[in-house]
Amino acid sequence: MDIAQNKARIVEVIKENIVKNIDGVNKADIDIEKSMKDYGANSLDIIEVVSCSMRELNLKVPRSELTDIKNIAELADKFVQYLN
Repeated sequence: MDIAQNKARIVEVIKENIVKNIDGVNKADIDIEKSMKDYGANSLDIIEVVSCSMRELNLKVPRSELTDIKNIAELADKFVQYLN
């Protein structure tokens, strides 16, 4: 898989975890340029989405690497860096 395919797969996993963990969010409505807070997520929701996504993708990203992420697209980009 190339980087674009990996990112698309990662975005899908993140979106699925957003839908599972944040009430009232429809997968089709998620704009990756927005933050999870824009969809009503609190800090615990965000931790759960990130943790579940990393587990599903078999990734280990240091928490310190996640502190400056502003939106879903940046989270996906960070995950791409840690694939394989």
